[in-house]
Amino acid sequence: MEDLPLQKVAISGPTLTYMIQRFSSSLGDVDGFLFGHVTHIAPSTLSDDSPQTSSDSDSPQLVATVTSFLCPSSPLSFYDALGRVDSSSLHRFLSPQTHHQFIGWFSARRKTPIRPSMREFSVSRSLSTNSQLSFPIKNSENPIKLSPCIFLLFATPLQDQLIHTHEYRAYQFRVSTQSFEPKSIDIVNIGPAFRGHYGSFSPNSPFPMLNCELSSLSAMNEDRRDEALSEIKQVSKDQRELDMCAEDFPVSNLSRLIGSEASNHTAGLENLYEKMLAKIDSLARQVEKSNAKVFEQEAHNRKLRYKVARTGPE
Repeated sequence: MEDLPLQKVAISGPTLTYMIQRFSSSLGDVDGFLFGHVTHIAPSTLSDDSPQTSSDSDSPQLVATVTSFLCPSSPLSFYDALGRVDSSSLHRFLSPQTHHQFIGWFSARRKTPIRPSMREFSVSRSLSTNSQLSFPIKNSENPIKLSPCIFLLFATPLQDQLIHTHEYRAYQFRVSTQSFEPKSIDIVNIGPAFRGHYGSFSPNSPFPMLNCELSSLSAMNEDRRDEALSEIKQVSKDQRELDMCAEDFPVSNLSRLIGSEASNHTAGLENLYEKMLAKIDSLARQVEKSNAKVFEQEAHNRKLRYKVARTGPE
């Protein structure tokens, strides 16, 4: 078995959430198995940052990805109090389908420091030195096998807090140095930075055509014909006002904003933007005036009600 250093540990957001929920809903400390794979992932070149000059940035990174977990009903399920792994208990939880996906284990405990204990060190050392648990790198051309060396540690703060929080850290147990090496954790989401986790793909589904035409009145809405007609007239009036603002800048001119001639057409877009701001400001002032009239009318109505209440019936 090789003892290659990992660049980082990746885990999906739902998997991490389920692990924290399993820990929160338990009556005490829990532990369990981590399943996933280790792959070589090329670093993404889609970045807005300045290009890196280091030659190491172009080399593939060895990343361990956690895809699922198994949490037995009680702690110390496959090892004793001294951290000695029980092979029979271990193989009872590992099925033939998950045996080659077993990449490590996790431990979750309450109100303890967020650092591995001596027992957890002993369990990780036993797993890392067991040649029967080795697994290959997923996309490696060489027959290199790794041991289940990943360890995730969960803990809650030592002091009670108003907001319930959880702390978690990832480690790789290195057999060569007989120590834990902290590793960064990536929460895998959809995006260019995580494209290596899903494989290469390209979108091929076009956007559907949107029907923007006004729907005709149905025979079932005869009683609302007048109201619908007034709404249509108001929409047409608003559309004409918007068309007047954009009459000097048709939609076809948007294609000119891409390319070498973009600078020649930005003035027209800025002019349209100024007209839109002026229109919005005018509408805001009209709403403000109408609100003032409504408040004035409500105050007048309150005075009338108060006057009627004081005079009372004759």
